[in-house]
Amino acid sequence: MALTDQLFGIHGASLALRSQRLATLASNIANASTPNYKARDIDFGKALDLATGGATGENGTGDVSQAATAATAYRVPTQTSLDGNTVELSTEQTAFAENAVQYRTTLSFLQDRLGTVMQAIKGE
Repeated sequence: MALTDQLFGIHGASLALRSQRLATLASNIANASTPNYKARDIDFGKALDLATGGATGENGTGDVSQAATAATAYRVPTQTSLDGNTVELSTEQTAFAENAVQYRTTLSFLQDRLGTVMQAIKGE
């Protein structure tokens, strides 16, 4: 187990996965009017399990990109579009906002943790 894993636990992988999910959701929003565009999303829980080994009980691969790719699926729309686009703007915007709040929360936790480590190093 790496020192960063011991220090930050799953929060480092969590932050990276939330960042990748933000990019995926932003891509969906940007392509809301692109004909035949298929909206995708990352199953965060599944991706985190894959990245940390929680699903298998092992230490995990540590490869967040592979975990995010494996946990990415096409979104099933509640109402189909005539042009084949599966992006539902309100759904994407809501998911983006929720994920952004969770990203910021994880980032705040890591910043606090780093502050504690810096204080320990300085002997304060």
